[in-house]
Amino acid sequence: MADSYEEFAYVYDELMDTVPYEKWCERIINAIDEYGITKRVRDRLTEDGFSEDDAGFSEPTQDELLESERNLVVDLGCGTGTMTEMLYSDGFDMIGIDNSEEMLEIAYEKRDETGSEILYLNQDMLELELFSTVGTVISVCDSINYLTKDPDFETLAGLVHNYLYPGGLFIFDFNTDYKYREVIGDRTIAENREDCSFIWENFYDPEKKINEYDLTLYIKAEDGRYDRAEETHFQRGYEPSEIKDVLEKAGFEIIKIMDSDSEGSVGPETERVFVIARCIKE
Repeated sequence: MADSYEEFAYVYDELMDTVPYEKWCERIINAIDEYGITKRVRDRLTEDGFSEDDAGFSEPTQDELLESERNLVVDLGCGTGTMTEMLYSDGFDMIGIDNSEEMLEIAYEKRDETGSEILYLNQDMLELELFSTVGTVISVCDSINYLTKDPDFETLAGLVHNYLYPGGLFIFDFNTDYKYREVIGDRTIAENREDCSFIWENFYDPEKKINEYDLTLYIKAEDGRYDRAEETHFQRGYEPSEIKDVLEKAGFEIIKIMDSDSEGSVGPETERVFVIARCIKE
């Protein structure tokens, strides 16, 4: 059985084409604009009165270095870079981080195609190591749910808080225990696509709140035949209350917690939760 996202990486975008990235991207941008300290490149260029075509270079001042840190956005669990590229195209300075080399290979290809200047780092988010503080950290599309052990989210919250500039935002989503228990758990999902097919078998453990899904892929090769690959993934369902408690203990102020699908209040049947938290430092 292959490790997570080895073969899956190469068909990930095709199989995830129903994910509402545009809606999530707009929501993230609105949150940064309303609550954050990070500015887009084009906004800063306008305010400072210069353009990217201006000639000349001088060593940045300390204030300029700190300002550049405020305007960095980190995408944790960036995968193939879809959201990272979208935010970059909207004017943000982006760093994408993922622990899958295969997923990052696709992200590199996208960067080559678009000509973006995104910095990608191959890191486990639980071993996050940045060269400076940043103004915003985001994480979307189940990345938080891959933190399956009890202290994992606490560890991540502490690392994010450490690297966030004072007043910076931690924006992320996660699937609830309800979703795995009542919607996905113990179901088998199969689907045929033009270049691949998959069988997705779910096995939910209610005591550990862990959902195991065994993924069987049939990927079309250049000669027209299909290669078979198997992967196993583990995800944990979280409750909004435990996420809130951990964030507050780590030094975050909760700005908003909402149902990601309805954009209303979180209820007992909420499947995905969207969170905006602000870093508070003494």
